[in-house]
Amino acid sequence: MMEEIQIETEFIRLDALLKLTGLVDTGGQAKAAIQQGMVQVNGESCLMRGKKMRPGDTLTAGGRSFLIAQAKESE
Repeated sequence: MMEEIQIETEFIRLDALLKLTGLVDTGGQAKAAIQQGMVQVNGESCLMRGKKMRPGDTLTAGGRSFLIAQAKESE
């Protein structure tokens, strides 16, 4: 099942996204997971921790999948 994660900015870096989702606790853990090929972006393995993730992109890691969505602006 795909979980939705909302961001309020134009993009979020992959390492920051891993922390936001709770898949890792620290930047060091995010770096290790990415370097070990444990992270997929849009269905393909990604080794760039600074990859810019934008709304519409997907992240799969740790048996979980996330869809990046733009947060709705509050009125």
